[in-house]
Amino acid sequence: MNPIDLIVTVCAVLSPATCEETHLVFNWSGSLQQCVMAAPPYIAQWVGEHPKWNAVRWRCEYPHANDKADAGKATPAG
Repeated sequence: MNPIDLIVTVCAVLSPATCEETHLVFNWSGSLQQCVMAAPPYIAQWVGEHPKWNAVRWRCEYPHANDKADAGKATPAG
């Protein structure tokens, strides 16, 4: 398993133009694209713990590389 960064762009619920990136780091044994596809439950948990924020997009990166997989404008279910 390798550490991987799940980088989530979140916007304030009460001010949708106010957005920032948050980094969730965890161990992952799959590809970056698999990380992007498996991310929604992790994102939903984070949003559940931070109800003032809404996730609008996310991507996965290795902490030491420029290799990326991007979910674009996908939104999490739930």
